[in-house]
Amino acid sequence: MVNQHNNEGSMVKHRHRHEGPQKHVVAFIFSIVLTAIAFATVAAGGVNTAFTVILLIAMAILQVLVQLGYWMHLKDKGHMIPIIFMAGGFFVAGLCIIAALYWMWW
Repeated sequence: MVNQHNNEGSMVKHRHRHEGPQKHVVAFIFSIVLTAIAFATVAAGGVNTAFTVILLIAMAILQVLVQLGYWMHLKDKGHMIPIIFMAGGFFVAGLCIIAALYWMWW
């Protein structure tokens, strides 16, 4: 980000650096690789069920982080409020899931 001041100092212009497509291409390839790993694990068929579930959850979490970071631009500066609200939403959703599981098995 570049700040430019005129002679009076009253006007400030903000310019954002253009990232270019390189980071988006890398994020897209990483997303494809994560999807391929998850698909191959399920398609193999002979893999332990517990391992498959854990691997799928891990791939899903990584996929969400890539999507939020690169496609939704949450890695950029100035996106703390959306991150806080999403973290709060994940916290509430986690509490609801824990409460539902507790309610079903108690």
